[in-house]
Amino acid sequence: MELQHVWVLRGANIWARCPVLEVELALADLAAVAEPRLADCTACLRNWLPSLAGQSIGPDLPALLCDVTLELQRLAGSPVQIGRVRPERDDFFRVAIEFEEEELGRACLETARQLILAALAERSIDVAAELSRLRDLANDVRLGPSTASIVRAARQRGIPVRRLNRGSLVQLGHGFRQRRICAAETDATGAIAEMIAQDKQLTRALLGAVGVPVPEGRPVADAEDAWKAAQEIGLPVVVKPQYGNHGRGVATNLSTRGQIVNAYAAAREEGPSVLVESYFPGDDYRLLVIGGRLVAAARREPAHVIGDGRSTIRELVAEVNRDPRRSDGHATVLSFIKLDTVGLAVLAEQGYTPDSVPPAGQRVLIRRNGNLSTGGTATDVTDRVHPETAARAVEAARVVGLDIAGVDVVAEDISRPLEEQRGGVVEINAGPGLRMHLEPSAGKPRPVGEAIVSMLFAEGETGRIPLIAVTGVNGKTTTTRLIAHLLRTPHPAPPLQEERAKEGSLLPWGGGVEWGKGVAMTCTDGIYLDGRRLRGGDCSGPRSARAVLLNPNVRVAVLETARGGILRQGLGFDFCDVAVVTNIGDGDHLDAHGVETVEELARVKRVVVENVAVNGVAVLNAADPLVVAMADHCPGRVIFFARNADHPVVTAHRHRGERAVFVRDNQIVLAEGQRAEVLTTLEHVPLTYGGRIAFQVENVLAACAAVWSLHLPLDILRTGLASFRGDTQQVPGRFNVFHVGTAIVLVDYAHNPSALTALVEALAAFPHRRRCLVFAPPRDRRPADVLAMGRTIGDSFERIILYHDPDDLSALLRHGIATGKRQPEIHAMPGELDAIEMALTDLRPDDLLVLGVESIEEALAFVQARLPGQGSRRG
Repeated sequence: MELQHVWVLRGANIWARCPVLEVELALADLAAVAEPRLADCTACLRNWLPSLAGQSIGPDLPALLCDVTLELQRLAGSPVQIGRVRPERDDFFRVAIEFEEEELGRACLETARQLILAALAERSIDVAAELSRLRDLANDVRLGPSTASIVRAARQRGIPVRRLNRGSLVQLGHGFRQRRICAAETDATGAIAEMIAQDKQLTRALLGAVGVPVPEGRPVADAEDAWKAAQEIGLPVVVKPQYGNHGRGVATNLSTRGQIVNAYAAAREEGPSVLVESYFPGDDYRLLVIGGRLVAAARREPAHVIGDGRSTIRELVAEVNRDPRRSDGHATVLSFIKLDTVGLAVLAEQGYTPDSVPPAGQRVLIRRNGNLSTGGTATDVTDRVHPETAARAVEAARVVGLDIAGVDVVAEDISRPLEEQRGGVVEINAGPGLRMHLEPSAGKPRPVGEAIVSMLFAEGETGRIPLIAVTGVNGKTTTTRLIAHLLRTPHPAPPLQEERAKEGSLLPWGGGVEWGKGVAMTCTDGIYLDGRRLRGGDCSGPRSARAVLLNPNVRVAVLETARGGILRQGLGFDFCDVAVVTNIGDGDHLDAHGVETVEELARVKRVVVENVAVNGVAVLNAADPLVVAMADHCPGRVIFFARNADHPVVTAHRHRGERAVFVRDNQIVLAEGQRAEVLTTLEHVPLTYGGRIAFQVENVLAACAAVWSLHLPLDILRTGLASFRGDTQQVPGRFNVFHVGTAIVLVDYAHNPSALTALVEALAAFPHRRRCLVFAPPRDRRPADVLAMGRTIGDSFERIILYHDPDDLSALLRHGIATGKRQPEIHAMPGELDAIEMALTDLRPDDLLVLGVESIEEALAFVQARLPGQGSRRG
């Protein structure tokens, strides 16, 4: 039972809309395991994991692997549910398993495999130890309670979330609308404010200057100076590090020289500077201020145990620490109680050691401060805080400069003003823990994550930018580039704000912002921002999409979305506003990653449509039945496009009052129901050669529909279409035309049978005497596709120069060419540039030479250098 490969699909995918591990599972000799043996294995697993009781698991080994992996994740604290199994051969399966944290999911997968193998072999395994290891791993890799509460609140608001590191750094939103958090700190939490909060002496001085009640105190040089300061201030006192957090090294209510000396030593372990302050009698409270208002308050109880008359303090602490809500750190809502140096000193002050047995009912302190990070507990008191006390907390946060602040207050009665009692603010905390407010030990939980999200994003804002995803088999790159060009088209005066906002407009440009800036695009040629290439190579996958959405300069994203990325990683976004599917046709890249038919390929491409936002649009090719069928899976609306105005799909769609884009009388028409408006004539769209290049007409229709759905003014569409000439700068390697006297050189990346057929059909638009072709068979195509491409070439060209020849694919291609009608002459060259050089050297007047290139940039540079002064221009 071998896990041959594990694909991590972090985005929506063919299996589900959640992240999954896709496992290539080879059973080998276990493929024919007998049913009684499988039943015994299942019974053993139920015995090892009693939580499986009552669940339907199996019935075969792949399903068992799926079910046990899910259950292990649930036992570790991840509430995952989705699992799928797809057989591909008798002994080979694809298994998809939902996960929340990749590292935990992988660990649970391997543990599930080991459990199943052990059960089949009837050997023992330490299941308890494995579960403990997985729970520890879960606590280590998942977001802590504070960050998780903010992330949860953001997702409830529809705000996209992306974790940026293994810690707590999280991006909320996309592009220029994004905000970032790190636990309870935001991108607006100032470094100066944080520095002030770290310095308790400086904080106390600033608060005191504006009338916030604070304790008296001063820094001390050594233990003797600490005792001297305590006598000056008046006993009892508090000793704590000048710089620090989470209550580490803080000792309170100290009245003797020995206590103060010991406390100084403990504080000194946390840093070189130590403070002695006056002690306020009363309870320890944490007031949480977010965005200038008090949103939660809790009374904190110091870490303690209650004697039972039988157990030692060490045993009582161990029992308390068995609470599943406790862990070593901040991963859970409570922390372990620790018998460390400070804890031992507090015990000694009460006359105890860890091995003492306190009387039944006796409350034994382990700490004197109430921080949750040192084992304390909390009771919600938000509704009891006096308005004046709340006002002092808000003032304290404002003076320090924190957008989120944990204000520590000591008071005998939180329902009275601090000035009426001997109470005050003893500390300000940047990045305060939210655990005590999310799940207090007693009292009402408070929606503090929601409060932070509301501070970051105004009501109704989701942090999203317009996102257009383009997929299909052919035309993706050209359509993607054209959409980006249209969105970047300058306009002399932006439309009025109310016009932009009508019909729920998605336009990202607000008042005072230059029109059409911040347009990012990913495609097979790279990542671009406002026409500047940020990264080269094939960038049509999810990694590039995520890079664009991470960029704070991006205001709208146009993302080419290829099948390979969907299959291997899932989508690079959660939802798109517009999904464009150009075509499926005869398919491409079949027999790869379990996709063997055009129907299966269409299922892959459909993932983009399935993840259109509910107020979004899918732009679909009405002439392709496999694309038309995707309409039923779109959560939003659909715009069909077609070259034929009377196509039945378009006609029926318009009868339902829906939108369509089509060609009538050589004009592009935008229609909604029976209303129609001419956008422009194809004579004014250079990319289409006056409408003679059919596949470019379809690309233009798809782009127009996508941009129309964003409510871009139609005059911008007209201007953009007229200025998009399809040259080597705008669409390199996509039907680039060079004129060499009366001869024509055409450069194109015709990489599959349907693309090659469309290219050949387009050649009729160019007068010529002889057709010549430079070509090499793509190396990742099925033999049947190579033969089909050979037949098309043999039917369409008189002279052919092959490169990357000979190999098995070239032999297939030659066989296909030989079956063609024209019986062309065939030459072979070792490399692509050699073949291009040979073709250009033999170029004759009135020739039509097609260069089918693989290395687009290198080939274009060579052609332009070889044809000086010609450039790439329209015919």
